[in-house]
Amino acid sequence: MTSRMALRHAVLAALLDGEYSGYQLTKIFDVGVSNFWYAAPQQLYAELAKLEADGLVAGREVVQRGRPNKRVFKVTDAGLAELAAFAATPAKPLLLRDDLAVKVHAADLVDPAPLIAQLRERAQEAAAKLALFEQTLRRLRGDLGEEEFLREGERIGPYLSCLAGCRLEREMRDWCQETARTLEERAGRRVS
Repeated sequence: MTSRMALRHAVLAALLDGEYSGYQLTKIFDVGVSNFWYAAPQQLYAELAKLEADGLVAGREVVQRGRPNKRVFKVTDAGLAELAAFAATPAKPLLLRDDLAVKVHAADLVDPAPLIAQLRERAQEAAAKLALFEQTLRRLRGDLGEEEFLREGERIGPYLSCLAGCRLEREMRDWCQETARTLEERAGRRVS
């Protein structure tokens, strides 16, 4: 049992909603888990093998007609116990390492044009991720309004973590747009 977050905890959390193949898990990580953890597909497959060897997930082969067979995985009781132990440990503060923020920090001494372009691109990426998160929220709550879902919904954990993703992406989009505008205005004053 470990006390700090590792890929294993993110995989176990993603598998709480059902039995998934490695391929399906990569799709879940692309949208549902991407707001708190990124992992490349090869990392996910390697982690699934470790989790199965440790008895935290159980895998089984599904025979498919006309397509290759696939392995699907589900969380075991030991995996649930690992998640419970992890959830009980104190959370570490959010650590941010963002090369774009470092570039902005140096904005007074560098050519602002490439930086402005990167900020615009990041704003578009954040807007696209925000749209995906909002779509996921609508899918999770179904016909219920948000307040009703938060009071009565079956599993609100994925919803709450997706809300955090929405807020982070909205803030990133807004910050990038505002920062790009500020740098453009300042560059325009220097040229005049």
